[in-house]
Parts: sequence; structure tokens; C-alpha cells
Amino acid sequence: MSDGSAGQPQRRSIRLSPEEAWTVVGAAHTGIFTSLTRSDQPVTLPVWFIAADRVVYFSTPASAKKVARVRNNGAASFLVESGQQWSQLTAVHLSCRAVVIDDPALVAWVDQEKEVKYRSFRTAHQEMTAGTRGYYESSRVAIRLDPIGKILSWDNARIDTSSSMPEPGT
Repeated sequence: MSDGSAGQPQRRSIRLSPEEAWTVVGAAHTGIFTSLTRSDQPVTLPVWFIAADRVVYFSTPASAKKVARVRNNGAASFLVESGQQWSQLTAVHLSCRAVVIDDPALVAWVDQEKEVKYRSFRTAHQEMTAGTRGYYESSRVAIRLDPIGKILSWDNARIDTSSSMPEPGT
């Protein structure tokens, strides 16, 4: 295979199209959210989220430290990945501008959409300790992640492992 360059084989891209990338994001179970402390140290946390109209949302108690970090510095990133073996690894990374949303209607919508997505994975309220219930039932906000720049993505299943590459030692 050639792309018209003299003697250069055409590389099959492992990148996902924007549409494919957003399908992967929307189907992912847990997202990895990174925000920055006041001293610009990254803090990376797993979050349950929803994706709508090429934006990522999650909700959290207003008292959560991640809310303070986002209010101080909206620079953030978001990653989803899947695959157990290297050849199955698929991932999408978004550089984002994070914004805290205090609008009760939007927070309620995010919580409702997350409830639909994660209903079968949640711990029942009656099984939580009173302190845990109180934390999650406290005043809530949503965080909106607006992607900026290019989407970084890869799907290792797209790597051609056929005979186009020589065997080691040959």
C-alpha cells in the first residue's frame, strides 16, 4: 500500500474520528478527571459522568475539593480507556476548560442522566452510613468539561500486525 510517496508504506491510523471518539466517551463507564491545585500540581480522580453534545458533565457535592480547584483554575483533562490486552487498548483524552455550574436545573438534569446511566451500579441509600448519605445529599454542583484543541485518541486494534512488519531478528 502506498500513499503516493516514493517507497513509503501507508500507515493505517490508530486515531479515532471525532464521531468515533465521542461514541467511546459516551459508552465509557468511568472517566478520569484531572484538575490542578493552587500550586499547579495535578490531582487525578475517577468520576461517573455523562456526555452530551460533545461536552462532559459530572456532579459532585459543592464542598468537594475538586470544585475549589476548578473555581481556582479551569485547566483540566479527561480520559476514558478500555481494553485488557495491549492490542485491545482504546482511549480518548480531552484537554478541557472546566466550569462549575451552580444552576439547580442543570445540576438536577446531570444527576438524573447519571442516575439512568449508573442505576445498577449504585449503592442503595439505605446501605450507606449516615455520614456518607449526608455527604452525597448535601448541596450539589455540576462540572462541565468543554473540550479545547484536538482530541487525542487511539485504538490499538487498528494496528496492522500482518506481514508488513518483519519478524524480530530477520
